[in-house]
Amino acid sequence: MIAAAFAAKCAKAARDPHLNGLWREAVMQEAFVGSWAQESHLSAEILGSLRDLNHRFLDLAAARTEWLAGRVAALSAAQRAAAAGCPYALFDLRFQDEAHWRVRLQSAGSLRVADEFAVDDERTGFVRLALFYAWHVASAADLKAQLLLGMNDSTAAAFRRVTVYQLPGLVVTEAVHLSARWSGCTAYWSALTAAASGADPVALRRVQLYGLQLAAAARLANP
Repeated sequence: MIAAAFAAKCAKAARDPHLNGLWREAVMQEAFVGSWAQESHLSAEILGSLRDLNHRFLDLAAARTEWLAGRVAALSAAQRAAAAGCPYALFDLRFQDEAHWRVRLQSAGSLRVADEFAVDDERTGFVRLALFYAWHVASAADLKAQLLLGMNDSTAAAFRRVTVYQLPGLVVTEAVHLSARWSGCTAYWSALTAAASGADPVALRRVQLYGLQLAAAARLANP
């Protein structure tokens, strides 16, 4: 598996005390280029839409200082736009929770679309877009949903069994679950926001690539 191969390289680098930072970065660059940027199913359109969603999520996070301990609020609009350019989602809707999505998607057909519009704010607006994006990337039986969103195989398959017309009924109930991806990883979010606030795009890209290690580790833990 792509993610497994990447994670193995990262794990090897982490265990070897003789490997310096430059070598580690070279491993990450190789894995990124070979496994993500050149992954045939990850089109520029798919990644561009994800970048836009990340940007919108960071704007939401900036307005809600309880998320990420207010770290994103300190970033300017331009800095948030730069931070959003990760080749993976910065937001999460419990996509790794197979049991949660099995129940929710099985009952999607019985939900009333009208209920979705009863509570419409910025958060539900974002979740509406995020769910459509998730449904779209899961529509093909490949690794996109796993690589970009952290879905496991079963959840991606469950998304493929619902129609686009069933998605609006999920928005309000799932909006409460919206969170930052890896919200418990203070080191990642501190590094990302610090790099985004600086003037070194190479340093920012290095931190963004570090997120691939987190994505790969989660993928291995939830096959």
